[in-house]
Amino acid sequence: MERSVPTRASEEIDLYIRTIYSLLRSTTRVRIRSLEEVHASMNSSLHPFARQDTPDISSFIYANLRLPDCMPDVKAVLLGQSATVFRQSGYPTVEIWEEVTARARRRRCFYDGESLLACYIASRSDIDDVIPMLTAYQIEWNKLHQSLESLSDAEFEKRFSKENNQTQSLADILRISPEELGRLRTIWGDHFKTMLLRIRQQKLDLEIQLLSGSINEYRRATRFWWENIQDKYPDIRNRPVYFISSNTHSIPNLLTGFALTQKERLTDFIKQAGDNTLLEEWQDISQEEVPSRPENFLYYILKKYQATKEGEDLVNGQAAYEKNYGIKRILSEHAFDIEAQVIALSELNPETIDPRLTPEVFAGQHTDWSFLEDSDALILNIDYPLGLAAYNLLVKIAEHTCPMLGIYVMGKAATLNGRRGDVMIPNVTYDEHSHNTFLYNNCFTAGDVSPYLVYGTVLDNQKSVSVLGTYLQNARVMEVIYREGYTDIEMEAGPYLSGVSELFRPTRHPSDEIVNLYGLPFDFGILHYASDTPLTKGENLGAGTLSYFGVDSTYATSLAILRRIMQNEYDRVKKLD
Repeated sequence: MERSVPTRASEEIDLYIRTIYSLLRSTTRVRIRSLEEVHASMNSSLHPFARQDTPDISSFIYANLRLPDCMPDVKAVLLGQSATVFRQSGYPTVEIWEEVTARARRRRCFYDGESLLACYIASRSDIDDVIPMLTAYQIEWNKLHQSLESLSDAEFEKRFSKENNQTQSLADILRISPEELGRLRTIWGDHFKTMLLRIRQQKLDLEIQLLSGSINEYRRATRFWWENIQDKYPDIRNRPVYFISSNTHSIPNLLTGFALTQKERLTDFIKQAGDNTLLEEWQDISQEEVPSRPENFLYYILKKYQATKEGEDLVNGQAAYEKNYGIKRILSEHAFDIEAQVIALSELNPETIDPRLTPEVFAGQHTDWSFLEDSDALILNIDYPLGLAAYNLLVKIAEHTCPMLGIYVMGKAATLNGRRGDVMIPNVTYDEHSHNTFLYNNCFTAGDVSPYLVYGTVLDNQKSVSVLGTYLQNARVMEVIYREGYTDIEMEAGPYLSGVSELFRPTRHPSDEIVNLYGLPFDFGILHYASDTPLTKGENLGAGTLSYFGVDSTYATSLAILRRIMQNEYDRVKKLD
């Protein structure tokens, strides 16, 4: 019998969480500086050098990429579940404020143009994510401020002018390495000097206020989200559903092949863009000198091209194309930011579906796509939520759809025994929220993914841990987790499994138990691709990104899910004949 991971491996993290929620009970704003000491004391794996006088640039960049660009002007951050909560709290017009986004975190935020940032939260996991991130951001900002504040205006201009190429000298002023200076230049681009000037001019003293923390408000926000989908696609209540939690691009790309119809324009863009790395990669793919798939590369380039003036027309072009072939995108309104896509299998165009999804792959050499014409099933694909929101969403979806034919979860994770780009397939999950250890039959094995994974390795029969937040881990926790054989660290599998247990058992999900989920009446699978290696000290996604090679694992896992759905639907339709 599996042993549970100790429910609390770190007293420092426990203290940090208790401090956060005790402060948030206040009816007024509280200062982030109240959390700095307890934050530093937990020795977070994402912020290992919080106590040092020198800046922890990896942690600063990690937080920077997950907060809106308006943060230098923000004085207070307001958290609430919906427009209703903000209105009842005296902020009736937040949705006409400027909507702002972060580059590496989906969260609906509105900036009042002066000093307030309003953020919609979907569950307490957003609190566990936002507050440590703001604290890390402030700590590291103020370290850089301390490095720069003694410079006079003239000295600052001289040191950080465009003509000054003395990288080592500039790095020495900031007390960081030249490599870290280069990463700051990369994320800030043309705003590099402006950002450093802002840091020099002001010491950060952020405030935070939770407007409502009730479970009822999270449920209400989830109901708003689901009713929006029902209103825009009423038939979803009456048709069989395959549920996927993944992203907004890979599933539609594979099912419509839109990028493949634009191959000529996209290849011309690669040649003209001036990115030698991408051009060389495309040439190697075209000449079959590397095993990468051209389809994956074109999907990747499409998004880049659409972000340019020349490619703007393909944004609407893709939307119209997808709509014409059975894919309806539904943006969330008045609540948290999770896009949904409803996909009617019978309306797909077999001629443009990704060639790796041909029926011969899953149904035999003499089978074509004709079975789709007889399918009444839908795919509901949602942009994967953060933490506990996964439980709220799945329970609400299952309440209003029947039958649920399959549940497939795909997302990023940290790996303790692999490398970035690897794929982990767990069949045991410990959930830090419920303190349950879930045992289940994952419908996927390494053989389902490895034929489509070029750069990484597939590791099945793994054990995952669903943690409370990315910052809420330290070396002691990692040691305990790894010693118990858990190698896959993420945030959504446990909450999803709590929801699955309620779809299977007659009681609410338990706590502090070993939960056997074998024999589910629907198909179930989890796939994680590695985006982080936390045992590499000081290295995280602030120190680098998956870049193009992350596309490899994204599409390998997406293909495995869609092949599974198509196989199941083929079998189901044939039985109904």
